[in-house]
Amino acid sequence: MASVGPLRKAVNLPPTTRVLPSGVPYAPRLSLTVRAPPSAHGHGHGHGAAPRADSPPRWAGGISHSRSAGLISKTFVNAPPTLFQQRFMHASVPVKDAPKVPDFTPYEASSEDTNRALSYAMIGSLGVLSASVAKSTVTDFLGTMAASADVLALAKVEVELASIPEGKNAIIKWRGKPVFIRHRTPDEIQEAREVNWQSLRDPQRDEDRTQKPEWLIMIGVCTHLGCVPIGESGDYGGWFCPCHGSHYDISGRARKGPAPTNLEVPEYSFNDAEGKLTIG
Repeated sequence: MASVGPLRKAVNLPPTTRVLPSGVPYAPRLSLTVRAPPSAHGHGHGHGAAPRADSPPRWAGGISHSRSAGLISKTFVNAPPTLFQQRFMHASVPVKDAPKVPDFTPYEASSEDTNRALSYAMIGSLGVLSASVAKSTVTDFLGTMAASADVLALAKVEVELASIPEGKNAIIKWRGKPVFIRHRTPDEIQEAREVNWQSLRDPQRDEDRTQKPEWLIMIGVCTHLGCVPIGESGDYGGWFCPCHGSHYDISGRARKGPAPTNLEVPEYSFNDAEGKLTIG
């Protein structure tokens, strides 16, 4: 009969040490404040067990533990050194019942009239300075709103009168508009002045439309709808607008057609010394 021997099997059991949630092993019976035993070679010098070298004093912190929870916390307190400074009391400033007010008598004006005159002079000077600054500011502002140099250059036009023969017309451009210059003959002057101007649509004498009888200056724009009339034509020998049939006489007065007023006379002047006509 065969014999049966015992069966042996190796089993590795995990350690049974408990670990707290903080990762510290659970050791309720481990005392971290135990002192080292006295020296084995008898050099304790009668002082008993020496304190642990890594154990801080109680005033600087310590290790808190519990029999049920084990190690809880470990704290240290580094107290700064306390410095003592000796201070002294002194009474170098005498105690006064009331503050002393400075004496401003040397700075007061000798008389009220002198002080008043100085005040008026300061106010007047400030007013003159303010007025000068305001004038300069307004002048600069209005200068920015003025016409540019190219526009001012076209504001006035000079014409050589010797270049226009008698009985002929000249047309120039002034401010974007045509200007008629007529060198009238003596017969044309007589014809213009013999007309009964009071019966016209826009009553106006020929003398009021000219500065010199032989020179007639007008803006060549029809007063009806802004067309440009044709010179030396029409029923009255003056100007005729073919657009709507307006007729003007030799003085530029509306005589027939839809034109409501006479041709406009611009501002002009004669320079007899140079024989020039300045329009504008």
